[in-house]
Amino acid sequence: MRILDIPALVVSPEDMNITDLLVDRAKNTPDLTLYALAKAEGFEAVSATKFLAEVQQVAKGLIASGIQPSQAVAIMSRTRYEWTVLDFAIWFAGAVSVPIYETSSAAQMEWILSNSDSVALFTETAEHAERFAQIKAAVPLARLLMIFDDNCIEELKKRGKEITDEVLEQRRKSSKLRDLATIIYTSGTTGKPKGCELTHRGFIELSQNARKDLPDVLVEGRSTVLFLPLAHVFARFVEVLCVAGGIKVTHEADPRNVAKSLAAFKPEFLLAVPRVFEKVYNGAEQKAEAGGKGDIFRKAANVAVAWSESLDNGGPSLKLKLQHFVFDKLVYKKIRAAMGGNLQYAISGGAPLGARLGHFFRALGVIVLEGYGLTETTAPATISRPAHIKIGKVGTPLPGTGVKIADDGEIWLRGNNIMRGYWRNEAATAEVMDGEWFATGDIGMLDEDGLLSITGRKKELLVTAGGKNVAPAVLEDPLRANPLIGQVVVIGDNKPFIAAMISLDSEMLPIWLANHGGENTMSVSDAAKSPLVIAAIQAAIDDANKLVSRAESIRKFVIIPDELTESSGHLTPSLKLKRNVVMKDFAWAVDELYEEKA
Repeated sequence: MRILDIPALVVSPEDMNITDLLVDRAKNTPDLTLYALAKAEGFEAVSATKFLAEVQQVAKGLIASGIQPSQAVAIMSRTRYEWTVLDFAIWFAGAVSVPIYETSSAAQMEWILSNSDSVALFTETAEHAERFAQIKAAVPLARLLMIFDDNCIEELKKRGKEITDEVLEQRRKSSKLRDLATIIYTSGTTGKPKGCELTHRGFIELSQNARKDLPDVLVEGRSTVLFLPLAHVFARFVEVLCVAGGIKVTHEADPRNVAKSLAAFKPEFLLAVPRVFEKVYNGAEQKAEAGGKGDIFRKAANVAVAWSESLDNGGPSLKLKLQHFVFDKLVYKKIRAAMGGNLQYAISGGAPLGARLGHFFRALGVIVLEGYGLTETTAPATISRPAHIKIGKVGTPLPGTGVKIADDGEIWLRGNNIMRGYWRNEAATAEVMDGEWFATGDIGMLDEDGLLSITGRKKELLVTAGGKNVAPAVLEDPLRANPLIGQVVVIGDNKPFIAAMISLDSEMLPIWLANHGGENTMSVSDAAKSPLVIAAIQAAIDDANKLVSRAESIRKFVIIPDELTESSGHLTPSLKLKRNVVMKDFAWAVDELYEEKA
């Protein structure tokens, strides 16, 4: 067993809460722009002083509406400025925020609202409110319903005009460092989602220590685009971190518009999940193919990876330097321009990025810092540092956190960021907590430099009939980087060999088909039977198999005729695979792979 603890650089006073970060920001840099609101004519700046004033007005409206200290207030919306205003206002009112994914069904809403005892729900649209109407009788405590699209922020400001500054300040200071700040429900790959009790301390001390630890990245006055769902812990942490760090944020509600937002806003750093980087790479590759420059792009990509790899092995040769210089002019600068032209750093979390993508973006001049964390750890627990990067590793613990590798390879974490427990679920809490240590369920290793790598998920390890242990992620992650592939489900538990179910990416499919001589109007179900597509998937699997032993390699695969998406019920809102649902719904594919008859 190996333990690595990193002492905290900042320890907060016990009477502090998240609102102090905003109060201090407005006091120290009153005119600094914290938010940029996208308008038809450009971006409207919101200073720290203006944002604080708006939050205070909305908080007074919550108090006037009957919200009491420690009560839960739910927010169901896409990522938008009003979400952040309301989130901070809830904390100013001394209450607890409970995010709900805007894609959640009425049944999921009912569970979260009832389990958390939420007394109010703020939705984005009337359609969300209609979903709430279906379950309103089952959640009698949720007596207040307001809608962003109905300008509820302005309505709250009007309601709160009679609330004094003294009352608001008393409410604001009612929460302390170790008090509950938010209940974030896990994505729920199996069973009902569990509510993670996250404290003010987790957000404050992670933010303050991250700023001290990453001074070259988290620079006051820099900017970023926030497009991850604010119902997810990663985006919530970023929301608080940017206020603490004085970083300008613009919100993007639609992930499909991220490219446009990057080009218009020109951020210096980005926080994203690996799928975003995969889309950037695949989009550039397919655009090059369409322009008859596919071979040039692939050569440029290979040079980029080789150049980056050489940085870890004595540096590039003269030939490689020249090639990198040429392709920077021909290819790399165009990709940088597509991301706004100013992007220097990106922090990637949520899943492994993959070594090839990490090397590719580093060669472009974008340093991708991989991090690791969970909802239960208030997002990041470890992160790479710009001066100490090993592609494929997720860095060392942030100051104030610790990691240990158990004898069975499981990663355990402790520190200022760990949840108090699962809301109203002592049994589930006891399963994952041992004193101050939290069992992540992930399998990993610490190298000689203290860098953590994630090798799989404990519950997802496959054991073949021959007794071979296989971590699906080793094969799934590189395959998902292929532009044709949407999702991959590697199977083989108690089976004679490893196999895979593949779903296609409907967004990239027509582009790929057009670039490879196929019929670009082909449906996903028809493409699943296309010899051209099948051959391309086989080639991708052959490449992935080079990463593992023969016993661990994919021997057979089937392309299923449907996409695996959140709306189909096969992915969580944070895009995690619901393996049990996939295995049930596509049992016929498993039978086909192993020639078993139902």
